[in-house]
Amino acid sequence: MVDSCPPLEPAQSYELKSSLIHLLPKFHGLAGEDPPKHLKEFHVGISEDDNKMKAFPFSMDGVAKDWLYLQPILFNTWGDMKRMFLKKFFLASRTMTIRKEICGIKQHFGETLHEY
Repeated sequence: MVDSCPPLEPAQSYELKSSLIHLLPKFHGLAGEDPPKHLKEFHVGISEDDNKMKAFPFSMDGVAKDWLYLQPILFNTWGDMKRMFLKKFFLASRTMTIRKEICGIKQHFGETLHEY
């Protein structure tokens, strides 16, 4: 699926209200966080793609914010930014969750190997 978001003009300027910034959900890039859920909650408060691109860095913290600011290229569209965010954090967080689930499996007393 291809997003049809127009590229932002470099000269465009956007104003974000501090009250909006404080209401944004935070994503830290930690294992166990849900990147798709973060995007879903983020979308609720902001409707236009250009405003999403401007506000998204304010929804990041810790490792996630470091990742965003260390990107070698600027994102031209909200679709690009969203895609790279999910590429970086969805796979890593999902892998950690699955690994924790697997490590938590234990054979119960009296349980046969087949039942286990």
